[in-house]
Amino acid sequence: MDVEELILHSDTQSREPVDRREVEESIRKLLVWVGEDPTREGLRDTPRRVADAFLDYCEGYRVDPRSLLERTFEEVNGYHDIVVLQDIRFESMCEHHLAPVIGKAHVAYLPKSRVVGISKLARVVECFARRLQIQERMTCDIAETIYEVLDARGAACIIEASHFCMKCRGVRKESSMTTQHLLGAFVTDRNVRGDFHRIVLS
Repeated sequence: MDVEELILHSDTQSREPVDRREVEESIRKLLVWVGEDPTREGLRDTPRRVADAFLDYCEGYRVDPRSLLERTFEEVNGYHDIVVLQDIRFESMCEHHLAPVIGKAHVAYLPKSRVVGISKLARVVECFARRLQIQERMTCDIAETIYEVLDARGAACIIEASHFCMKCRGVRKESSMTTQHLLGAFVTDRNVRGDFHRIVLS
């Protein structure tokens, strides 16, 4: 049974796969529960569409973020300053309400002797964003993955995001949340930290 037939979690060893038909039936029951008629024309295919959508929203569970950083380059002509990739737009899902979280990430690292292609940094952000998330954990996971896999002297991630679970329910307020996680030289060297903050926050 392939991925189109199953909804899988990253920890597949401890969870039984769920058949896609069960997923679609659950969505039909949800439609009834909120007061809708899932047999009417506009909703007839909604369970299938929602199942497809969640496979897309959560595709990060099927990707190993560490593998994205395996190919590096050592011919950098002695480059040793920070590398910053700004304004990486992402869409994620709040794990508490399954509501959208939309924002941008800024990532940086301080290389020792090798660098990685900038698209790979964006892919790491995308991988973690395409999982059910809280912003604080996502920020840490991105920075720590870059720091460890690249064996960097330091790494950092700042995320600015808007949470629809706050905008569309509950308090219903428009706001933006900012989180950061600093490692290595971004913690110990105020000049490195200051350069990063000036670049991404100015």
